[in-house]
Amino acid sequence: MDETRDGERPWFVEVADLLPADGYAGALAGRVWLPSVEGPAVVAVREDGLYDLSASAATMRVLFEADDPAALLASIEGVRIGALADVLANTPPESRDTTKPWLLSPIDLQVVKAAGVTFAVSMVERVIEEKARGDAELAEQIRGAIAERIGSELRSLIPGSEQAAKVKEYLIEQDLWSQYLEVGIGPDAEIFTKAPVLGSVGTAVEVGIHSSSTWNNPEPEVVLAISSSGRIVGATLGNDVNLRDVEGRSALLLPKAKDNNASAALGPFIRFFDDGFGQDDLRQISVDLLITGKDGFRLEATSPLSEISRDPADLAAQLVGPHHQYPDGAVLYLGTLFAPIVDRGEAGRGFTHKRGDIVRISAPQLGGLVNRVATSESAEPWTFGIAALMTNLAGRGLL
Repeated sequence: MDETRDGERPWFVEVADLLPADGYAGALAGRVWLPSVEGPAVVAVREDGLYDLSASAATMRVLFEADDPAALLASIEGVRIGALADVLANTPPESRDTTKPWLLSPIDLQVVKAAGVTFAVSMVERVIEEKARGDAELAEQIRGAIAERIGSELRSLIPGSEQAAKVKEYLIEQDLWSQYLEVGIGPDAEIFTKAPVLGSVGTAVEVGIHSSSTWNNPEPEVVLAISSSGRIVGATLGNDVNLRDVEGRSALLLPKAKDNNASAALGPFIRFFDDGFGQDDLRQISVDLLITGKDGFRLEATSPLSEISRDPADLAAQLVGPHHQYPDGAVLYLGTLFAPIVDRGEAGRGFTHKRGDIVRISAPQLGGLVNRVATSESAEPWTFGIAALMTNLAGRGLL
């Protein structure tokens, strides 16, 4: 990555960039850091401002676990913190006034999980990563060979089906089988831990890429909000930042490729299900991505959730059930169709981030998540963990 820091580059993030197309009509909740109590607060996002719900919902878990999260959110009056525009303007670390509130990731006690290889194109790209072992030029050669032999056949397969089993046999015969195809068309989804509890970042802050990586990309995704019972209660947007060269060297390096400081972005808010937004609406979400670089580079892409190979409800069921419980709930990145092969610079080298890139991920139903790319080592350090949260809430009389 380009190591030149550009803390002065404008973010150009406004309230309109954060809100869904229907504005404040949805059941929107987030989290804000309150300097007055030296800790976080769950907030309701309303047209006349952000409202602190701490007295009734000390953590986001309270909303996740409610029988009707949207109704509970609407019923809590809360205490007005201020205008969303003001809190947003104070969120970028380099210009932040630490005596005033700023936005955080919209989750707290939830486990941060991610599903991989859930789209056909993404699946083929993972096969390429494995075969190329981090070599971008070799990846381009393999990409052409795979597309010619199997690319089109994979799009219509139902994972775990009899047809998928036959394709698996064929691929083994052709020496094209891969562990990524196993989780792409086999019965079991790839679900991994993306970040520790409280380790995600929100909007208008930096996302981190390990400084050793030379081939990496964002992954714009819909993220499910899931209660401890396994019920999907809402959704948000996410950037599953990925180090392609690291994972390409070995799938056993997935933790290093996926889980680094500031490498899991979520937000801007959780939109809970209500009469205007439910699971059927979620399945129709199309996620847009815009990357702009200091070098004038621009890349746009779209990832329609309707093309996912595994239904969101199936993925949630594979995460939570008798085999595994999450007492405080979880969020689950659903994977992406985005697989960047556009050259950035030298021909055949493909796409990779440069420091200072602005990444905008948006969907009409969920709003927009905006981050600037930095190295994980230079991004804002993560220092407020579970012990700090419990101590803070206890000190405020909220436990």
